[in-house]
This record gives sequence, structure tokens and C-alpha cells, in this order.
Amino acid sequence: MHQYLLFSPEVAAARAAGKAIVALESTIISHGMPYPQNVQMAREVEQIIRDGGAVPATIAIIGGKICVGLAEEQLELLGTSPDAMKVSRRDLPYVLAQNKLGATTVAATMICAELAGIQVFVTGGIGGVHRGAETSFDISADLQELAQTSVAVVCAGVKSILDIGLTLEYLETFGVPVVSVGQRGFPAFFTRESGFNADFQLDTATEQAAFIQTKWSLGLKGGIVVSNPVPAAEAMPKEEIDRITAQALQEADAQGVTGKNVTPFLLSRIKALTEGRSLATNIALVKNNARCGAALAVAMQSTH
Repeated sequence: MHQYLLFSPEVAAARAAGKAIVALESTIISHGMPYPQNVQMAREVEQIIRDGGAVPATIAIIGGKICVGLAEEQLELLGTSPDAMKVSRRDLPYVLAQNKLGATTVAATMICAELAGIQVFVTGGIGGVHRGAETSFDISADLQELAQTSVAVVCAGVKSILDIGLTLEYLETFGVPVVSVGQRGFPAFFTRESGFNADFQLDTATEQAAFIQTKWSLGLKGGIVVSNPVPAAEAMPKEEIDRITAQALQEADAQGVTGKNVTPFLLSRIKALTEGRSLATNIALVKNNARCGAALAVAMQSTH
């Protein structure tokens, strides 16, 4: 076992028994939602995965270890501590070596999941190419991680605050397949449609598992994006979210917000401008992804 990995008793037991395990990130808890909704969401998502026949493994950096599976008090710590650092690939060695508290992004969670032998990871939305990236070069490390780390990532697409067309082009260049569930259209986080299509539509967990295992058995390393749209009843109207996103982007620009601060700023402004409705949608889509991810992990396990 890797020297930095520390499995919770629940995850260790699941590994020993050969049960399906689903990785979960922790940035959504520390930087993605306000307290107490963040910790409540984390608990509910873990329970949805258990109900789906798999075992949840929320990942975070605590006490110089990559903790795979968190206890109740560790979820609380991440949800309330202002010191939790947002950890991507470049930050992982620093946070571990310095014994700092770290919440893992999509990229870092993928790395940790692969180290822990976990093939399925559930998140809200992946990062992507930021608008204006042709001059700022602001591209999420999540995309490079998808190009090289062999983990299937279940998400509700990418946030509409990003340049979705360029994000899909980038993934295509690096050979990352984008699969959609239940529709051809690639979802845009708060909304079911982005105006772009996914590469392939695979509606069942069995089909998704067969596709993923075929990719890896061919020696084609790297991740797979399984884009699962937010349920229609909880989606936000596209016109409204587009208008509010444009306003939030202008505000970020005017206030000189840059780099890794952009996404938290935009999400918090969108939440304020939608009077909290975007947070309800965010929670709904993560839960929906947990259901999809649990089914996929179980299907992957049964076809081994």
C-alpha cells in the first residue's frame, strides 16, 4: 500500500471484501458550498452511494495523509475550517509534506483515487477552459488529469461559467471520451443542455462499464467523462443562468478576481443573484451523480 494512503475502516473493509467503491472529492465541501449545507450534502451523497450498493470514499488531505473515506468529524472539519487549502496536482506534495489541511479538487481526487485503486469518481462538475483563455491561458488542471489518469468521472458536465466549446475541443485533442447519459446533449451543470453534444450516448451502467473497461484493456490510459444531466425538475432555466453568469463574469473582471479564485467567486455570486436557487440545483445534481456513479461502480465490479 502507498505510504501516504490512509483508508477509513469502512473503505478498508470494502477493499478487503472486493466491494464497489466510489471516490468523492472534498473541495465541494470546503470551497463549493456554504456551511451547514456542505456537510449535510456530503453525508447525504455518501448515503445515496451506500443505498446504491457501493461504498463512498470521500478524499481529503489530513495530518500528512491522503485520507480515503472520512469520519463524521473530518467532514465537519472540512466544512467549517477556513484553513482548508484547495489542492490540485501541483499542491498535493506541498500540503502532504507541510501537514496542512487540504480539500482535493477533481484533478487531485483523480490522482488519489488511482493510487487507492478506485476506478469511479463522482463530482458536481469538472473544470475546463476558462472564457478568455486564449489570452489568459487559464485552463483547469482537471483536463490534463483526465488525459492521463485512468478514472471514470461522473459529473453534470462543466459549469456554464466556462468556455464549453473549447473545453470539449481540448478533451478531444487529448483523446478523452465524453459520454452522456439519457441524451445526446452535453449538460452545462445548472442546465441540462449546453448547445454541444457529447461524443457518445450510453444510458445504462452496464454499457458505460463495458465501454470504460474496453478503453483501458486496449491500453488507452486516461479518464472518461460520464456526463449525467441534472434532473429536469431541478434544472435552472438556461436563459436565466446565462444572463446571471454574464453579470458575475463582468463583476469578477471589474474586481480583478483571477486564477483559482474565479470559480468560487462566480459560484457565490450566482448563488446570491439566484437567491439561493443555484445552490439547490447544485445539491440536486451531485445527488443525481451519486446515484449514477454507484450504479457504474457496481457494474464495473460485476464485470471484472
